Amino acid sequence: MTVATSRHSAPAPAEPAGVDNRLVVGGAALTWRSLPTPTLPDPAAVLAHSAVHALTAARQHAVHGTELLLSTASRVDAALRTELLEAGFTVGVLDDDGVHPGAPARPRAAEPGRLWLLTSGSTGRPKRVGHTLDTLTTVRVDQPGRTWLCPYAPGTYAWWQVVTLSLTQPDQHLVVVEPDELDDWPGVAAAHGVDAASGTPTFWRRTLYRDAEALARVPLRQITLGGEPVDQAILDQLREVFPAARVSWIYASSEVGASIVVHDGRAGFPVDWLDRDTPGRPTLSVVDDELVVTSPFHGAGLAGPVRTGDRVQVLDGRVLITGRLDSDEINVGGSKVSAGMVRGVLAGHPAVAWARVTGRRAPVLGRMVVAEVVLAPAASGVPDEAALVRWCADRLPEHAVPRRIRVLTDIPVKETLKSDV
Repeated sequence: MTVATSRHSAPAPAEPAGVDNRLVVGGAALTWRSLPTPTLPDPAAVLAHSAVHALTAARQHAVHGTELLLSTASRVDAALRTELLEAGFTVGVLDDDGVHPGAPARPRAAEPGRLWLLTSGSTGRPKRVGHTLDTLTTVRVDQPGRTWLCPYAPGTYAWWQVVTLSLTQPDQHLVVVEPDELDDWPGVAAAHGVDAASGTPTFWRRTLYRDAEALARVPLRQITLGGEPVDQAILDQLREVFPAARVSWIYASSEVGASIVVHDGRAGFPVDWLDRDTPGRPTLSVVDDELVVTSPFHGAGLAGPVRTGDRVQVLDGRVLITGRLDSDEINVGGSKVSAGMVRGVLAGHPAVAWARVTGRRAPVLGRMVVAEVVLAPAASGVPDEAALVRWCADRLPEHAVPRRIRVLTDIPVKETLKSDV
């Protein structure tokens, strides 16, 4: 893999600590050290066509400090590509033949060590957030040896969380699954000794729905969830399948980094964590039902309290993150309904594998609560819509009960492994 572009002018730093960790990509066994070593443009916006190309770009950044934005091609539309060219990036597709660049419209000097992430775009167009390997590295103490599954799309914050762990820590191996392997990932994981896996709640729900028996054959000792609201139902389901594993959930974003880590098997975090000032750790606050984070791991230009846009609710001594402010709240005849709380009630039904709750226009009330569900394949006594409505009516105020519940045949999932935000 060769490219006729200039190398980064700064001396190359030492190889990262995890350079000899094992990588499995597409069934092939590699190491970080054995990856190709192309010369990347600097600054570069690299569009990776496969997992191995994405890992190659990550290693090149770690070794050479190339200013880098890494993404899949599908997340960079024509408008964003033009924006990146105007911002001085060489926008290049990295594949087996090398980098195929689009020259920047306004060439500029690179910022050594800078990494750029694209936000998820769930509330509009993706935006660039500046980081470094240091601010993206969330695990800084020695870890027991693990073989991690990485199912995330290259360049996302969650992808970098897993990748930086393998890059910076010895004995943290990585098994990467491509999009066409997602439906059968438990077989891939079992074959390569995966004992730790990180995924969104939708990722875990979809796996349990499709083949819980295959999932149970993966010898998981560490299970991590993040990227979406984490409710008690999915934590309990994973605990039932893996009673000896540590089940953790993480709140993290491109803007504020990894800010909350919970290991006690319960949804939400303890209310006494609010407004706790601990040096080197994020400070969590609630303002007008919105989570506010002051983090040492924030993106460039975001110092101080950052309003996250995520809605929270304090219940039974726990602070629950229920969803995005702009989509979680449904106004039913003047009464506020949290879509996330209704979703949690539906997901707590033993026959429901997944649920999505939204608002729909309605006469008189203005909006009414509606839902979509996927039923667990092994459920006994499959409930009809009326039974699910009664389940909700027993647990929610009258105005929050869904008036329509539609049954889907499969759990929808986006490239980000999310379905509801």
